[in-house]
Amino acid sequence: MPNRTKGHTRPLAWAGREYLIQTGATVVGGLGNAGAPIATAFALLRMGGGAAAIGYVTGARLAATVLFLLIGGAVADRLPRHRVMVAANVGNALSQAALAALVLTGSAKLWQVVLLASANGIGQAFYAPAAEGMIMESVDQEQAPRAFALFRTALNSSQIGGAALGGALVAAVGPGWVLALDATTLAAAGTLRVFLRAPTPTGQQAEREAGSGMLADLREGWREFTSRRWLWAVVVQYGVVNACLIAAESVLGPIVADQRLGGPRPWGLVNAAMGAGLVAGGLLMVRWQPRRLLLAGTAGVLLFALPAATLAAGAPLTVLGGAMFASGIGGTVYGVCWMIALQQEIPAASFSRVAAYDWCGSVALAPVGTMAAAPLAGGLGLNGALWACAGGMTLLSLLVLAVPEVRQLARVTAAPPPSGLRSETPAPTAVRSEAAA
Repeated sequence: MPNRTKGHTRPLAWAGREYLIQTGATVVGGLGNAGAPIATAFALLRMGGGAAAIGYVTGARLAATVLFLLIGGAVADRLPRHRVMVAANVGNALSQAALAALVLTGSAKLWQVVLLASANGIGQAFYAPAAEGMIMESVDQEQAPRAFALFRTALNSSQIGGAALGGALVAAVGPGWVLALDATTLAAAGTLRVFLRAPTPTGQQAEREAGSGMLADLREGWREFTSRRWLWAVVVQYGVVNACLIAAESVLGPIVADQRLGGPRPWGLVNAAMGAGLVAGGLLMVRWQPRRLLLAGTAGVLLFALPAATLAAGAPLTVLGGAMFASGIGGTVYGVCWMIALQQEIPAASFSRVAAYDWCGSVALAPVGTMAAAPLAGGLGLNGALWACAGGMTLLSLLVLAVPEVRQLARVTAAPPPSGLRSETPAPTAVRSEAAA
């Protein structure tokens, strides 16, 4: 029950200690993380690299994430999740600090950047499943819509400042200092997470810790993942969309910015516009409660194609900023709807493993996208490659709606049935009300 003092409800009375610490740590880490991709891209450009070099580095980080995600998910369901997150934050802080030192001293070589990007990807593979599980456990289902929307709003607010600050600092003092800032914020986030407390393990978790091995855990997580058609259909769809999105915005976008838009500062500003859209989407999702969760989420994903199409069309910076803003709104709508769907349908004891399969499928094709971006631009031209990315995102977002469970999966307000009784069948239509790195 909410705490009341003199007839007034305490602000965020529903938000527990773990939720507040995790949200605060995510905001701190997000400030540096938003500027790091901009810094890395322009560091490579200043080293004499081009689209291929950016693609190799981005692809190496994503490939390492894919390779270790399933192990990260199994570990996060076995060990206290906050400890897994702290270890990942420390590892990523060290890899970013090493990269910053190499860039600042002018001694960075491409193979070194690729190696450190891979180390960063491994840290992400352990952090992501643990972080999603921790947020899920920190709030009850009744407060989940508000909690997830506010969490993403807080995170995305830090992305605005981080992207704008990152672009400005790259232009003013160079990319090395932005990478050093990222290392510092990661270390600070890890320090905050030291104060998180692990929840009491469920019966399933305790039984698993006592007996089964990691392979058995992964098989159980795979059964949970494949038994829900809506789940794997969206993950497959998002895997292709994400490959196109990263190719357009992490590889081709910086090239366009360097050639046409004026360099890192304007690129940082349009990324900040996307962050503003993410925040606006969070504020929208605090109040908007779509009943068909995945239908609303897919509508959000359709907006992802706008920045690539705008870049391809050679639109002015203000129009590109508007497209990034709309894409940000779509990102939060999708993210909040997806988190609610997972929370109401996936058993808590296997959540991190299912999240690992989700993450793995979602980013599996991203290294292919980043590494194919340069050859695609060489064959189709920069604009042609961007149009191809926009078309791929739009097509896959429409195709996934052919799956009935995706169109029909509905929010529930009553307590969900026991996990063993859940199925792909949508919740009854006579239901309800509404609402996430």
